[in-house]
Amino acid sequence: MSPRTSAKAIIIESGQLLVLRNKGPNLFYTLPGGGQKIGESLPQAIRRECKEELGRDVEVGQLLFVRDYISDNHEFAALHPGVHQLELFFCCRLVDEAAVAPGEPDEHQVGVEWIALDRLPTLDLYPKAIRSHLTQLPNPGVSRPVYLGDVN
Repeated sequence: MSPRTSAKAIIIESGQLLVLRNKGPNLFYTLPGGGQKIGESLPQAIRRECKEELGRDVEVGQLLFVRDYISDNHEFAALHPGVHQLELFFCCRLVDEAAVAPGEPDEHQVGVEWIALDRLPTLDLYPKAIRSHLTQLPNPGVSRPVYLGDVN
C-alpha cells in the first residue's frame, strides 16, 4: 500500500489551540484535518476537513511541519498495522466569528475545544512530538517547514 497524504490545520488564537476531542480507551486530542482525496490540493483538503470537523471555513497559510507516521514503529502498531501516512501541518485562520461546532464529525470525535498553549505539555495530543513546537510558534529564528520525522 502507498503512503496516505493527510493535511492538518494549526489554528491558534489568543494563545489557544483549536483541537478535536476524541474518545478511545482514554480521551485524546488531535488537530483538525484529514486525508487528501484524488484531484484535491492540500489547501482544498484542509478546507473540506475543517468544514466537516469544525463546521467552519478556514484560510490556509504557510506549511509549518511535515511528519511521517509509520504505525509499525509506534505504540498503536497492533491497532493500525501497515499504515504509513505523510502529514503536512499548515497554519490556518478561521474566516469568521461564528461558533465552532462539528458539521460531520469523524467516528471518534466527540467535540471541539480551545486549549491554552501552556497546557500542551500535559495534554494527550497527537502527534505528541508536535507539542513543544506549537508552544514556540511563532519563532522567527526557526525556518519552516520543520520535518518532525517518523514520530507519534
